[in-house]
Amino acid sequence: MNLKEIERVVGMIQTHIFRNSNAYSAGMLKSHFRGSGLQFREHQIYVPGDDVRFIDWKLSARSQNTYVKTFEEERNVEIVVMMDLSQTLLYGFEDVSKLQAMIEIIGLLYILAGETHDLVRVVIWSSKTINLPPKKGKEGLTLFISMLERLGLIDEDGKVIIKQKGNLNSHTEENKIAQIKSFLARRKEVIYLGDLSLVKNKELWGKILDKKNMNCFRIYSPVDKNTDLPFLFKAKNPLTNRGVVTDLKSMEKDPLFMKQRFKEIGVHERYLEKFVKELV
Repeated sequence: MNLKEIERVVGMIQTHIFRNSNAYSAGMLKSHFRGSGLQFREHQIYVPGDDVRFIDWKLSARSQNTYVKTFEEERNVEIVVMMDLSQTLLYGFEDVSKLQAMIEIIGLLYILAGETHDLVRVVIWSSKTINLPPKKGKEGLTLFISMLERLGLIDEDGKVIIKQKGNLNSHTEENKIAQIKSFLARRKEVIYLGDLSLVKNKELWGKILDKKNMNCFRIYSPVDKNTDLPFLFKAKNPLTNRGVVTDLKSMEKDPLFMKQRFKEIGVHERYLEKFVKELV
């Protein structure tokens, strides 16, 4: 896609996101990801009920009024989104794949970051690690969509290309966990998005799931919950290139994958609204 085509797709995605999210999204995001402190905003005339601790006595002494200092939250939050690609993301519900839902959720984060003056960094785990620089608003969404098109994940209309050749993800779990830990150590707000089909080493993941600034979301479809099926999906192991059967529904009874540790977002739901609500 050229720049005009990318901008057209970005506009389409923005319209879809605005239609399917809600007016409280920016406020919810701001309340969940706290800034690093407070910065002075302005002086206001004191009225009964104002906090007397913030009275500016020096300024008040030079005038006929009593003034208080007002503050606003200093926003320098960087949200890091780990996008865990896999073949099992290519199916979903009624023409909405799990990958499509993930793309829209990340698009929503870019748009909200433009409102809250935060930054979003997207790390895509595909055949290699793609680390997009921190951006916000339309600029970030444009960069993100451009990269997805270069990876061959979406077409010229911004729709997911279901027929994919080769492996979508060649990273070991050790490598993924190491990357997540590096961001957590720098006190970044980390959001994991995936369907957990490539999560096998429960001990490794268990060490990071309870971190305060770690937010894990499992994207699922109704098929993943269908207990009548003997198995759910056959795909290639990204490391051995051999066919493997992935049983996503078996995760339901595993403590590691309980909802309190991995929040679940279904593609058959109003997933953009639910994502924001689950953040708080």
